[in-house]
Amino acid sequence: MSIKSVLQITLISIVFFACKEKEAKNTTITKPNIIYILADDLGIGDVSIYNENSKIETPNIDALASNGVMYTDAHTSSAVCTPTRYGILTGRYNWRTSLKQGVVSGYSKSLIKPNRTTIADVLKDSGYNTAFIGKWHLGWDWDITQPDSLGIDIDNLKSRPVVDFTKPIKNGPNTHGFDYSYGFCGSLDMPPYVWVENDMPTSVPTKNTKGTGQGFWRKGLTADDFTHEQALPEITNRTVSYINENAKKDDPFFVYMPLPAPHTPILPTDAFKGKSGLENPYADFVIMVDWVVGEVTKALEANGISENTLIVFTSDNGCSPTANFKQLKSKGHNPSYVYRGTKSDIFEGGHCVPYIMTWKNNIQPTKTEQLVCTTDFFATVADILNIDLADNVAEDSFSHLPNSETPKRESIIHHSVRGEFAYRKGDYKVNFCKGSGGWSFPNSNTKKAIYDTLPKVQLYNIKRDAGETKNLQAEHPEIVKEFKAEVLKIINDGRSTTGAKQENDGTDSWPQLDKLKEIEL
Repeated sequence: MSIKSVLQITLISIVFFACKEKEAKNTTITKPNIIYILADDLGIGDVSIYNENSKIETPNIDALASNGVMYTDAHTSSAVCTPTRYGILTGRYNWRTSLKQGVVSGYSKSLIKPNRTTIADVLKDSGYNTAFIGKWHLGWDWDITQPDSLGIDIDNLKSRPVVDFTKPIKNGPNTHGFDYSYGFCGSLDMPPYVWVENDMPTSVPTKNTKGTGQGFWRKGLTADDFTHEQALPEITNRTVSYINENAKKDDPFFVYMPLPAPHTPILPTDAFKGKSGLENPYADFVIMVDWVVGEVTKALEANGISENTLIVFTSDNGCSPTANFKQLKSKGHNPSYVYRGTKSDIFEGGHCVPYIMTWKNNIQPTKTEQLVCTTDFFATVADILNIDLADNVAEDSFSHLPNSETPKRESIIHHSVRGEFAYRKGDYKVNFCKGSGGWSFPNSNTKKAIYDTLPKVQLYNIKRDAGETKNLQAEHPEIVKEFKAEVLKIINDGRSTTGAKQENDGTDSWPQLDKLKEIEL
């Protein structure tokens, strides 16, 4: 019996895919196409179905939620983009890598080690055609002919090493399981601004460009065929073309489509300028992101493959302050919805995101409070396809399937841009740091006279206090003690799922972990 048949039989009283039988490995399984759309810096409050007070309308994203599973307690593995992207593709917490805080640059070497199994590797081995189209931001190895003249490490965002753009890159998407790849290395605001298709730059950059204001991008080399304003339409057109080309093939396909929007540079095209009516380009850019989702779903419908395509839609972290929260709130719109903080923060606004899974006529439309992390995509797909994962694969990934034989996620470790930890379990969440752990007030840049008076630990009842307004750590020190022990065990075990102990990377210098160990009430 195919998965599709099982799902159609069991569409009553389910949370997600409902009761799914474990089938023998030699059973032929109907494999769905899979499209993973990852928005960039989209706040949970920007999706209108998630925010009853939203002043931005997102009908195409709303339609996905209305026809699939809408998760209301979903979180990215980090409050910034590189780490979250690593977790999506590897099913592993980002802080287990050498990157303990921050993000990589447009010139950084690959964060994913060559021997690390990705979800694209697994799907490719399972007969899928796999494609990456969009923003990578996980580093790859350019042919660097001369180190930066200032001696700045290439992971530094100010680094500008000399690159031979006539040579192929190494350790990029094609190394990590993708048959086809088309995109750029860093963020859309990080040079070099060069399209790379199947490991080869499509054009040698000959000019320098720079953006300003909400349309900011760092000054850097730009190829003649690279136009910042057209990056989102280009990714959309490439994805639609890929769907059209692969729709009639015998093998299923997987498209990982990480968008560069509504991240900076905030550049809605002419058709979307002013469309939100909020006098803010960010709001217009969100509407353009919704248009992208509509273009993808229309392509599926036009090719008659909607009923055999699983779509995942989410964001890589919360909304960035660049959106101009003050101006948006003056119009009655809050990108962080009811949550405190923004992108970068350990507060909920940094990592609580929209998360939707849709499979037309195969998923019962529902809304669920099931705890989900973006690392969980890996195990969920493996569960759908009855793929057993080795102990050193997807160590922090839990399947969404409620009635499968695998354990469900009961807790989650959050991580901020500065590498600070938080731990959520049940109704409670402990932030093991002062303030936001990110860019929001209060943070480490706050006046010392204020920052030094802040408690070292914060405990919140998230179910009752989603805005994290009342610190309960003095009332429940036993919870803080219990959560600290559990976090340290998960870190030490190299995994949060069951299985053999694994090693973390780059543990020689880990100041955030040292600080966590030293916390005493």
